[in-house]
Amino acid sequence: MRFSGVTIAAGLHLSVALARDVGQKPLGAGSKPAARQPNIVFILTDDQDLHLQSLDYLPLIKKHLSSQGTSYKRHYCTTALCCPSRVSLWTGKQAHNTNVTDVSPPYGGYPKFVSQGFNSAYLPVWLQEAGYNTYYTGKLFNAHTVANYDAPHAGGWTASDFLLDPYTYMYLNASFQRNQDPPISYEGQHSGDVIADKAYGLLDEAVAADKPFFLGIAPVAPHSNVKATLFEGNHPGDFENSVAFTAPIPAKRHEHLFKDVKVPRTPHFNPDEPQGANWVRKLKQQSQENVDYNDHFYRQRLRTLQSVDELVGGLFKRLAKYNLLDNTFVFYTTDNGYHIGQHRLQPGKECGFEEDINIPLIVRGPGVAAGEVADVVTTHIDLAPTILELAGAPSRADFDGEAIPLRKEELDNTTTLRHEHVTVEYWGFAASEGKLFGDDAQRMVLNNTYKALRIISKGYNFYYSVWCNNEHELYDLKTDPYQQRNLLHPDEKSPTTLLDGVAFDKVVARLDSLLFVLKSCKAQTCTRPWQALHPAGNVQNLHDALASRFDDFYVAEQKRVRYDRCELGYLVDAEGPQFETHGLVYRHGARWDEWA
Repeated sequence: MRFSGVTIAAGLHLSVALARDVGQKPLGAGSKPAARQPNIVFILTDDQDLHLQSLDYLPLIKKHLSSQGTSYKRHYCTTALCCPSRVSLWTGKQAHNTNVTDVSPPYGGYPKFVSQGFNSAYLPVWLQEAGYNTYYTGKLFNAHTVANYDAPHAGGWTASDFLLDPYTYMYLNASFQRNQDPPISYEGQHSGDVIADKAYGLLDEAVAADKPFFLGIAPVAPHSNVKATLFEGNHPGDFENSVAFTAPIPAKRHEHLFKDVKVPRTPHFNPDEPQGANWVRKLKQQSQENVDYNDHFYRQRLRTLQSVDELVGGLFKRLAKYNLLDNTFVFYTTDNGYHIGQHRLQPGKECGFEEDINIPLIVRGPGVAAGEVADVVTTHIDLAPTILELAGAPSRADFDGEAIPLRKEELDNTTTLRHEHVTVEYWGFAASEGKLFGDDAQRMVLNNTYKALRIISKGYNFYYSVWCNNEHELYDLKTDPYQQRNLLHPDEKSPTTLLDGVAFDKVVARLDSLLFVLKSCKAQTCTRPWQALHPAGNVQNLHDALASRFDDFYVAEQKRVRYDRCELGYLVDAEGPQFETHGLVYRHGARWDEWA
């Protein structure tokens, strides 16, 4: 017995029985609507890449989702780290508005989620108020542990079966906690198979209840395997010393697959010259031994994802058996992306590069076009508003995102009307999850705090960031799709003009002013930031803002984004001027607080 109150499960058949136990009482009363609301299934993997081509190795996901639904090729997480990204997803808020910015206390994890008041103010609670039964199995949040799972129990779930730390990422030693019951160990069983079994049981339970349902399924694949202790310290060193990363562990039946597959050898894979900014630009080129190990790590990720692929196949068989496909929306996404070798980076996430923030999102459901690839800009902040809209529930004024267009006619009508930007933010450490090579190799880097934006339209495609040491990055992804040339680094020669013949520094000033608004935005300002800068409404996008009459406003008058110091969490006094108190709007030099 590993810990108090935990028993060893005899086999997978036990989880079937557990999945049919009486569930938790819903928090919201919710009256049954006259018309049947759609069911919603939400599959959330962990650290799955888009740019390393993981979806190419998942035939059942292609069959049931990509070929029968719409893929959103410009979907982004807003914080490239598990817990902050998940809290933002379930609340519809940027991490600077949740202040859950890390995977463990004091700046993040389940205890921070609870202390910030979100246990009674996130998506499952709102869905119950809209008349839904809500079910969930797998990982909910980091630092949701065998010690604190009942302090308090996660709110809003009709029935749940959560993976718990410190065993969440142990593929062959997972522990689950069902409803109000104590945790149970599944040592020796692959967690991907256990989660699939529990998901099918919860689906049976949802169907038997004969109410609209939301079913969340959150396997940990393809996250690295992590052996951990219960870390409760207040310094990253405590976290670093309590975890041991190794490559993911697939189910035995998948161990032999993809033996010759390697990380895609794109132009930015282990490049000859350094790239990026800050600590990334100081990375050494990887040795062949290092590259070979990272190829193995990549294959292990693909192998662990086969269990997810099988889960999806089994799920659709059951949805078809229950005749639910015509009234069920299925979402497939992940919390954040992943890099392996790009820009010389070891396996990990936490950066602002496309590999880490541009992630899979596939939606299938009634009226959703089959085999469609949408190019609208969408984010995880948009998912809670989208799901509430599907449920027929009112939106919330404090959402930082907006509903995603799902049907073909909606996509055609909103391409030019939706926001074209993504707010990206991060605080604290960056971790290397692979094997360390060389005496000077670091497991963790602490000055990885930055604010950034992605802005994409038919005419431009930029990434702009400011690090906490006040280094800057700018990539023109139209001409540099692999983000190899940081146009703001002293070693690079900046172009004379950047967009529509406008001088380089004038375009940069617009991007910086946009980030100035977004780095602390709230509610509608997060989706309509140009309106905050131009309340007259005559500027809707970057192209409009390039008009020469605004040059003095952007280049000479507006405050610049900067940090006063690097911190491991969101501390406003470390983050320099704030638009709400120091920003100008285009109205004869008026400050935002005076205009508002």
